[in-house]
Amino acid sequence: MEVSFSKEIESLRLKSGETFHGEGILAITKALLQSGVAYVGGYQGAPVSHLLDVMVQAKPYMDELGVHVEACSNEASAAAMLGASIHYPLRGAVTWKSIVGTNVAADALSNLSSPGVMGGALIVVGEDYGEGASVIQERTHAYALKSSMCLLDPRPDLGKMVDMVEHGFRLSETSNMPAILELRIRACHVRGSFECRDNRPPAISKRQLMEEPAAFDYAKLAHPPVTFRHEKLKFEERIPAARRYIVEQQLNELMDGPRQNLGIIVQGGIYNALIRALQQFGLCDAFGQSEIPILVLNVTYPLVPEQVAAFAIGKRAVLVVEEGQPEYIEQEIATFLRRRDINTPLHGKDMLPLGGEYSVEVVAAGIAAFVGQYATDVDTASATAWLQGNIERRSAVGAQIAAQLNQALPVRPPGFCIGCPERPVFSALKLAQQDVGPVHIAADIGCHAFGTFAPFSFGHSILGYGMSLASRAGVSPMMARRTLSIMGDGGFWHNGLLTGVQSALFNGDDAVLLIFKNGYTSATGTQDIISTPSDDAKFNASDKLQSLTQTNTTIEKTLQGLGIQWLRTVHTYHVEEMRQTLNEAFTTDFNGLKVIIAEGECQLERQRRIKPWLAGLLQRGKRVVRVKYGVDEDICNGDHACIRLSGCPTLTLKDNPDPLKVDPVATVIDGCVGCGLCGANAHAATLCPSFYRAEVIQNPKWHERLLGSVRGALVRALQTA
Repeated sequence: MEVSFSKEIESLRLKSGETFHGEGILAITKALLQSGVAYVGGYQGAPVSHLLDVMVQAKPYMDELGVHVEACSNEASAAAMLGASIHYPLRGAVTWKSIVGTNVAADALSNLSSPGVMGGALIVVGEDYGEGASVIQERTHAYALKSSMCLLDPRPDLGKMVDMVEHGFRLSETSNMPAILELRIRACHVRGSFECRDNRPPAISKRQLMEEPAAFDYAKLAHPPVTFRHEKLKFEERIPAARRYIVEQQLNELMDGPRQNLGIIVQGGIYNALIRALQQFGLCDAFGQSEIPILVLNVTYPLVPEQVAAFAIGKRAVLVVEEGQPEYIEQEIATFLRRRDINTPLHGKDMLPLGGEYSVEVVAAGIAAFVGQYATDVDTASATAWLQGNIERRSAVGAQIAAQLNQALPVRPPGFCIGCPERPVFSALKLAQQDVGPVHIAADIGCHAFGTFAPFSFGHSILGYGMSLASRAGVSPMMARRTLSIMGDGGFWHNGLLTGVQSALFNGDDAVLLIFKNGYTSATGTQDIISTPSDDAKFNASDKLQSLTQTNTTIEKTLQGLGIQWLRTVHTYHVEEMRQTLNEAFTTDFNGLKVIIAEGECQLERQRRIKPWLAGLLQRGKRVVRVKYGVDEDICNGDHACIRLSGCPTLTLKDNPDPLKVDPVATVIDGCVGCGLCGANAHAATLCPSFYRAEVIQNPKWHERLLGSVRGALVRALQTA
């Protein structure tokens, strides 16, 4: 059973006069419907995945409105959807995680931006930047500059964010430029409320069809020679039109203050951090009224030169608070001022860090430098003490915990879920390399990327979603031993099939590809893909405990149809079989691409499926058996090879009960889901026989109760003998 968004779907139905309460990304979803969007697409990924997930599950309501919703195979296909807005007055929105998603979509975005759009085209990107990011550290801003797309960075207030969605569509239509709505992680998850408006069914939709297609117009194609005219249109008509709309609608906000000789220009998305930082200096009250005037850029591209110049002129200094690098906004503002011979000192990255997330503490340090130079009457002692106190408190907590452990705090990277079907494959790979020697491993994006952490530490490169097989192409010919590429089923469908498998077959490459087939794009929230088990298989299986991934063989059939001749499918928990299959792939005389499909259902989805089923059985008084694993502490010799081979969080250490032994023993703690990896590893690696398997029976039969009583009596007798 997949995650349910029934409550979120109900909030999409709110009408005019009603109040929405919830998260930022769901507010954006509601705003799309209020804006009369005709079609929505995208590729899932934090922090914006809820937008598409909710829309997909709300399909019946979307059908009522006539809104078409499509879960796209990747970001490029999502961006290409926006082509509907080139010829027709259709408002369309797509979403994905940036910057990696925008990289994938770049080709379509360039060819969309060149001819421009008639209907409003809005791209909602989750700006996954900073300490909490899961991707490379880059900014979407570069794409807005490169392709001439409007870039909205709304102040993290639900009312303002919702308004900027509507303005985003209008700005796009007014300027004929696609618009990007940039949402940081905190903006996506900020909670608040806003007064709703009625949802607007689109004028042209699935319910209101167009009779005829648009007339052919070569000027609407991203194709020479008209692309040269498109370039002129960008700076002669489109950008000026966008700037007029920004000024007329007051999209950028001027927060006035009494210290007129100073000014701060800030991206809308980090306005809250700026206000909190100013409060530490007594320069802002709890309601956001700042003593220093602030120009909030809810639209960061295009900037309006006259607006910036009017704000800066006559001031002693202006500070630009711009997160990330390069400092695109600061450079453009400096150009505006210099061309107008305005000599107001401009500061930014000289007082703030060049890169990294701008938390409140980071911004406060920059404010301290700014006011220390230009507002010497401001007492910075309390703010400096607050900053230093935060640092000292964190250090003190860390030192206290380290002292209790009598050692430095251990590094604790993220890891596989308990019972993840991908962990045993990496155990088998460890064992296989003991047989054939170390191999070059091309890793990929997905849950399996946790294999790059200890105790496995597998992966020489990660170069894009589904790109592992392609990334080893330059390595394979130079290696005496075959290389291994690791890919998930999500990555396979996203990009790997064409960029990897097709390319390897075309070039006759001799390599090994390992595909994790867990049934979902698990790393992005376990969304369905074409190889996901069917609903009938999920809900009508006679044995809910069985793995369901084998009920869908789309990947196998696709590979066979493409011409793969060496193909093996192995259940992930069969560690010894997986080890032997890997050995065969590395040593076989077959010259060509060898594909191993590691089949094992995502543990999160499996638990969501079986827990309600087991609860129902217990409620009806039916017999239920749970498997638990443990370690016999009298047999465990404390060498911990099992932990080094597994890395399971529920397999850990405890003090040795034998006072004559120093080494701690292995133990299985609460949380074990009974996946069986402990026993499989012990068998495959011929480890010590200290592992045992136990069955916990609830609502046992009468003969099981009797047998349990006899066994208990016998054990007690032997213990006292």
